[in-house]
Formats: sequence, structure tokens, C-alpha cells
Amino acid sequence: MPNPPAVTVCLAGNVGRYKSSLPVPQLLMRGIMAGAYIAVGAALCTVCSTGVGAQLGAGFGKLIAGAVFPVGLIAIVLTGMELFTGDAMLGPLSVLQGKIGWGKVLNNWLWVYIGNLIGSLAYAYMIVWGPFTQGNFANEPNGFGMTAVAIAVGKTLTYKSIGGMGLWACFLSAIGCNFLVNVAIMQAITAKDFIGKFFGIWFPIMAFVSTGFEHCVANMYFLPAGLWLTQQFPGLVDKSTTAADGTVTYWNPLLHKFGGLTWGDVWLWNIIPVTIGNIVGGMIFVGFVYYFCFKNEFPEELTK
Repeated sequence: MPNPPAVTVCLAGNVGRYKSSLPVPQLLMRGIMAGAYIAVGAALCTVCSTGVGAQLGAGFGKLIAGAVFPVGLIAIVLTGMELFTGDAMLGPLSVLQGKIGWGKVLNNWLWVYIGNLIGSLAYAYMIVWGPFTQGNFANEPNGFGMTAVAIAVGKTLTYKSIGGMGLWACFLSAIGCNFLVNVAIMQAITAKDFIGKFFGIWFPIMAFVSTGFEHCVANMYFLPAGLWLTQQFPGLVDKSTTAADGTVTYWNPLLHKFGGLTWGDVWLWNIIPVTIGNIVGGMIFVGFVYYFCFKNEFPEELTK
């Protein structure tokens, strides 16, 4: 039998206390592993979704991407690693239950975030210089690499082209993402067996990816991977075809319009607003809500 909701919320607070009390080396190492695990799912959804939309429709391509991405969070939860977006809910929930202070939460967030970034970048480097190019930098990346560039552009320059409303859309997409990620975390805590945890995580994560929401740690993989490929293959910026009437069609109009992709684009037009939105989505829309829904039903033995 699964845990009742009030027990789940109490247990989540205990998990937040445990995670926020870990020493810095543990937070960093576990954060690196979690970043790599999320990058595994991100790379897999890049590969598996390549070409699907053109053949079966955009919605089916999104479904395929969403169906394979959850491997990362499943591995993180079942092996006890540290993910910033999950800790954005678990730490504050523990504070609300009076089990830790905000200082420990912020310490956890800082080192886990750094660890997630390191792990994601390391895996992105391996993928870019391995499967997406196979070591060949003479022409252009393979089809999977081209998909990676398109994903990175879509997650940055699409927002940049709209301006302020683009940032707002990015922020809202991040709230939606971590709302679903932490529903997955709650369901994993609710379940007591492997199968329950697996499906409790899989469905909400599939929903957030298929919907197109923004996850800061996943984007620590997606965006550097695409950026590095544009740097290694500068010809992608102006890659185009010319029709018989002389009309020029660029492979990626936004990439051409902005003259490429930069680290400023990565941080300003995605990772920074997405990080803030992920905190809001996890802490307020899940942590705070569940605390106030069940605070009067907490079992006494789990409140200390």
C-alpha cells in the first residue's frame, strides 16, 4: 500500500532535512552524478526524437522525447543523488516543518547547482565530441547533432526574438516544469516499491517534456551541447538552400538572424529565468501547497 498523503509530506520533509544536512563534498559529488543522469535522458530524447516529427507529426515527436527522458530522474531518485530542482521543493518543505533553517537550504542549493552544472557539461562534452560528430569536424554534425543545435536555438533564440514576453514565457514554462517534477518526487516518496516509484516518476516527467516546459539542469546539457556544435561548425549559421526563383531559405532562420548562439544567450535567455521559475514551481506550487493542505494531519512520530 502507498503512504497516505500526510505521511508522504512528512517523509518529504525528512528527506529535505537529510539532503540539506549533507557535507559539501557529498552535495557536490551527488550533484555531479545527478547532472550527468539528467544529461543522459536529455541526450537520449535528442536522439530518439530526431526525424520523428517530420514523419509522424510534431506531437508524436514530443511524445517520444518525453517517453525516454525520465530515465534520468528515475536513476537519481533510486540511487540517492542530488538534483537542484527536487531540492527546490524538499528543502523549503523541511523548513516549513521546523526541521532545518534556510541557511542549510541555501547551502544545499548552491553546491548541488554547481555539481549539476559540472555533471551536465561533462556529459555534453562527451556527447558532442563523440556520438554527435564522431570526431569529424570537417563538414557538419550528423542528424542527431543537427537536432541538438535546433533544440538549443529553440530554447534560447526563440525567447530572445520576442524580448520581454519571451522571458516571461520562459519563466512560466519553468514553473510548469518543476511543478510536474516535484509531483513526480512526491509520488516516488508515496510509493514503497520499485514499480510504484518508477511509474510515479515516469508519467509527470513525460508530461513536462512532451509539453515543452523548461528544466534548468536539463538545459545545462541541451544548451552547451548546441552551442559547442555551432562553434565547431560555424557554417551552420548561414546554412541555406536556394530555390529556382532565387529565394534563399535558411536551415535555421533564428540562428542566421542572430549570427549564432552565445553563452550570454544561454544564461540570460534560458538558464537564469528558468532557474528562478523552477524554484517558484517547486517551492511554492508543490512544497508550500502540500504543507498547508496536510499540516494538521501529520503523524506525531514523523514531525520531529
